Amino acid sequence: MRPWLAVPVVLASGLAVRAFASGDFAKYAGVALYTTLIYALVSFWLRQLWAAVVATGFSWAVEFFQLTGIPAELSARSGLAHLVLGSTFNAPDLFWYVVGAGLGVLIVRPRLTSGLRRSGEESGG
Repeated sequence: MRPWLAVPVVLASGLAVRAFASGDFAKYAGVALYTTLIYALVSFWLRQLWAAVVATGFSWAVEFFQLTGIPAELSARSGLAHLVLGSTFNAPDLFWYVVGAGLGVLIVRPRLTSGLRRSGEESGG
C-alpha cells in the first residue's frame, strides 16, 4: 500500500463499520478506528511512538471535551461535527483510543514505512 492510501483506507474502514455493523462492536471499532485515522495522519511527520501518543492524546482531549456539552450541541446541528467530536462522554472509549493507536502502530506505520522504502529504492536513494 502506498503511504498516501493509509488515510482514506482507515477512514473508509471506520465509516463502513459504523454503517454496516451494529451494537458494541460497531461502537468500539469506530472509536478505535477514529484514533487509528489520527495516527495515520500524524505518522507522516512523527515517529511511531510519538504518533501513537499524539493520536491517543488528541482522542482523549476530544472525549473529555464532551463533558462540556459543546460537542453535543454541535453534533445536534451537524453530522460532520458528530463524526469528529461525538456527543457524550463515555469512559470505556478512553481504552479503545489506546487500542486504535496500537492498531496504527501495527498496521498503518509498517505499511507507510515499507512504501517509503520502496519509493526510495525506485529513485535510487
